[in-house]
Amino acid sequence: KGFGAFAGLYPLDDGRLLAASTDGVGTKLIIARERGRLLDCGRDLAAHCINDVLTTGAKPLFLLDYVAANTIDLEEVAELVEGAAEVCREARCSLLGGETAELPGIYREEELDFAGTCVGIVDRQAVIDGSRVKAGDVVIGWKSAGVHANGFTLVRRVLVEESYEGPDLLAPTTLYQDDVEELIARADVHGLAHVTGGGVLGNLSRVLPEGLQASIEWDAWERPPVFRWLAGHVTEDELRRVFNLGIGYCAIVDPGQVAKTDLAIGEIVPA
Repeated sequence: KGFGAFAGLYPLDDGRLLAASTDGVGTKLIIARERGRLLDCGRDLAAHCINDVLTTGAKPLFLLDYVAANTIDLEEVAELVEGAAEVCREARCSLLGGETAELPGIYREEELDFAGTCVGIVDRQAVIDGSRVKAGDVVIGWKSAGVHANGFTLVRRVLVEESYEGPDLLAPTTLYQDDVEELIARADVHGLAHVTGGGVLGNLSRVLPEGLQASIEWDAWERPPVFRWLAGHVTEDELRRVFNLGIGYCAIVDPGQVAKTDLAIGEIVPA
C-alpha cells in the first residue's frame, strides 16, 4: 500500500516482518492541556500508534515517544509518559525510550507536541494487507470512545461557538488489540482499518484493492453525544470526512464468518 498504509513493513528475516508506524496527538493537546487531561493524551499516543501497527496483523513490540515544547514542564512530560506507559502495559508492549526536546526557536510559548513510533512483528504468511478483500465482504465495526485524537482543529473552532463538557470529547483513543486478536483467531480477516482523520470511508479506502469501495450503513450504530453536538455546527458530509462518528476500527471479512455478536456496518462493493 506504500505511503497510504497504516504501517510500513520491513523484512526482519525470511519468515518475519517488522511493522512500524509514527503518529502524534496533534491539536487535541491544546484543549487537554487547558482542562488538565494530558495523561489521556499519553494514552491517545500509545493506542493510536499500536492500533496502526495492528492493521497488519502484527503484535506490538515497543514504543518510542517524543515530547517537544518551547519550555519543558517536567510535570506535563510525566503525565504524557505515564499515560503512554499505561496503554503499553495493557498491550504487552515495551515503552522503550524517547526524547524530550526544549526548542524555543521552533515552538512558540505554551506550544507542546507529543509523537511516537510503534514497532511490531508479524509472520510473513500472516500479514493482513487488504489484497484479498473482495466484493461482498462485510465491514465489521468496533465502537469508539468519542472523538479520539483526530479532528480537533475543527472541534476547537466549534468550541468558540458553543461549549461542550461531555466526557466523550477528550476520552482517550480506544486500544483495539484484544478485539483484533480475537477476530484473527476465529476468522479469516481480509483487511483492517484504524478510523482516524478521514473518517470511516477515508480509512477503509486505504486498505481496499483498486476497483472496490465500501458502502456503509450510517444508521447501523448510535453515535456518541459529542457527534450530535458537532452536527449542530458541521454538515453531515464534513462530519463523515473528518470524524470517526462512533466507529474507531474496522475489519473486513467474508460474510460467512460474521458472528452474531459482530457489529456489521456495511459491505464492500464494486467502485
